[in-house]
Amino acid sequence: MKVAILDDYQKVAEHLANWEKVKDRCELKVFNEPFDDEDHAIENLLDFDALLIMRERTPITEKLLNACSKLKLIVTSGMRNKSIDLETAKKKKIVVCGTDMHANPTAELAWALILGLARNLREETENMYQGYWQTTLGTELKGKTLGVIGLGKQGTQVANIGKAFGMDVIAWSENLKIADAQSKGVLAVTKEDLLSRADFVSIHLVLSERTKNLIKYDDICTMKPDSYLINTSRGEIVNEEDLVRALEENKIAGAGIDVYSTEPLPANHKLRFVPNALLLPHLGYVTKENYSLMYEQMLENLEKFLDKEPIRILS
Repeated sequence: MKVAILDDYQKVAEHLANWEKVKDRCELKVFNEPFDDEDHAIENLLDFDALLIMRERTPITEKLLNACSKLKLIVTSGMRNKSIDLETAKKKKIVVCGTDMHANPTAELAWALILGLARNLREETENMYQGYWQTTLGTELKGKTLGVIGLGKQGTQVANIGKAFGMDVIAWSENLKIADAQSKGVLAVTKEDLLSRADFVSIHLVLSERTKNLIKYDDICTMKPDSYLINTSRGEIVNEEDLVRALEENKIAGAGIDVYSTEPLPANHKLRFVPNALLLPHLGYVTKENYSLMYEQMLENLEKFLDKEPIRILS
């Protein structure tokens, strides 16, 4: 069985699971770089029986699934992957499995961005390496208002840390119930109220048709001019063109972004040239602990499929 491990950017997949267990039954090939486009992916994956994929890095589209006629198994990290055409996979009788993931790394990274923005770490770090010393004034968190959009697992973790810093925490999502927010020590408010009151707005929603372009130019303009927007969920939740425009016009103090509508973010993307944006290359889930868990379970899923006992099936 020919197995492709895709998008191993850090070149760690072969070291984080004991692939020797399947060496007599599988021929493994690791792809470390992203494909140029859909056709490039198809060209490289035509001969494979199984794909082990990392999150939404390579879209597994209807065209790819139809072209790669040998495919029998797809294993994704996580138990949800919007970039896989599950309906087509099911029609073609391709088994799609997932893995567990730790929920805490993304919430932790959201706080890295919040703290980085509050203390101007991008500017101070760059200036430090240029020989300068203390060039900005930071912002304290105690007594400030944290607005959490989406109070699920990650949003709740972010809210709890905010309370530990002595922040007032408010939250909104379309289906958030007042009682649920109260049980977590958080005040439920409207979207407009959250945007206008919060000093830091942190997004923790699943991407869907309802949440795509949820935050547009007018929404950002509703925020206070000295406030910050943080997105560690999915890039398309915030309209990127509107975000760039708002940052260029200094409608808010800055933004901390870990996710983008196109990934990897193109080298010439306007966001890269906005001085009040703190950017990370989608590191939310990228930890040794998470990768070890995901690759170990990918291997387990592969073994069980070979034994005709597939587990963690998504379709």
